Amino acid sequence: MLARTDLPDVIARLRGGLIVSCQALPHEPLHGAEIMARMALAAWQGGAVGIRANTPADIRAIRARVPLPLIGLYKAGDADVYITPTLEHARAVIEAGADIVALDATGRPRPDGRSLVQVITALHDDHHALVMADVSTVAEGVAAAQMGADLISTTLSGYTPYSPQQDGPDLALVAALAARVAVPVIAEGRISTPALARAALEAGAFAVVVGAAITRPQWITAQFAAALSADSSAAGPQASAV
Repeated sequence: MLARTDLPDVIARLRGGLIVSCQALPHEPLHGAEIMARMALAAWQGGAVGIRANTPADIRAIRARVPLPLIGLYKAGDADVYITPTLEHARAVIEAGADIVALDATGRPRPDGRSLVQVITALHDDHHALVMADVSTVAEGVAAAQMGADLISTTLSGYTPYSPQQDGPDLALVAALAARVAVPVIAEGRISTPALARAALEAGAFAVVVGAAITRPQWITAQFAAALSADSSAAGPQASAV
């Protein structure tokens, strides 16, 4: 595993730990900056070493309540690239108080016409900001590291048509990136159990992001409901008798 020894303190604090993604979209029951701030507070009390949050409003609310390193992003638009899609969105994330800006670092065109390297360079030069590159393949991760990204995350594996479509986390991507880039590799995406989080670290991840399995009760509830429904169907009509 490649490794840098000169990591900024805010990144070093993430090493080997759990980053909790506290996000709720407008159509979801827990949407709201104050709710997400409380969710982040609960994650901190539970042992999280960092928080990942969406939108300036949520970032500001969390920043006021939680002292952990904060990875900010800004989901916007309906184009393929919607995670912090423009330099202006990235600047809004920084101004809201994020320590690290997460953005789509796939090879797809960005809505504002800027290249990925232009965005990373501007964030470094103009704002002295740290950049997390959300990628879906090894090639994208290697390219982002060469462009100056401070961290590489496997967030988008399975969310581009050319990356592996699978139910579980892409641990092969984690391992391949850890062997190819010197910047920290963050495992994110479909990590639904503590065992999978540990497996991601063992595959070479610097830290692990978990979202839905901790912070989306409607998704968690659906997993239990589906399991009970499957058991009921398998047991036959008498399964419902009391």
